Amino acid sequence: MKRIFIAIKVVPGEAFIKMYASVKALLGSERITWMNPDNIHLTIVFLGDTEEERIKIASVVLHQNCAGFGELSFNLEGTGVFKNFRDPKVIWAGIRKSERLMMLNKQITNGLKNTGFKIEERQFNPHITIGRVRSVSDPEILKAAVSRYSDTFFQEVRVKEVVLYESILRPDGPVYRSMGSFHL
Repeated sequence: MKRIFIAIKVVPGEAFIKMYASVKALLGSERITWMNPDNIHLTIVFLGDTEEERIKIASVVLHQNCAGFGELSFNLEGTGVFKNFRDPKVIWAGIRKSERLMMLNKQITNGLKNTGFKIEERQFNPHITIGRVRSVSDPEILKAAVSRYSDTFFQEVRVKEVVLYESILRPDGPVYRSMGSFHL
């Protein structure tokens, strides 16, 4: 069994790195697990614990559904939190609405469902996780740090491939290992 997910690798640009460093510095005393900038990605589908044989099937589905889809791009902009500022779980950078990105998610998800994968039924909400909040002492400081960038454009991301990753959980944060990339 391996914990796997399908994602788009994002190489953070200068504006994103500045935002990340600023938010991290402003919230340095809070209990937040920060994403390593080298691991920044946009999750298309999280599959979780998956048997080796099923991983092979997922690879075939990705090959079939990515080949010929065509390259796409999206804009990385804005910041916020999931659940809310009183009970935050995740600090994120946003993705401007992209029909092609939504189509790619739907195509991959449908391909996986057709081969028996159980996919979460919640709506695809594209974002980049930058930190997982364990606790914050003052929600207003969190709100001030995150809201500074709520309307900021960071970069355009050009997408040529989708990656199947294994997520290896470690005490100091997850390690992501590519198990294959699939050209669009």
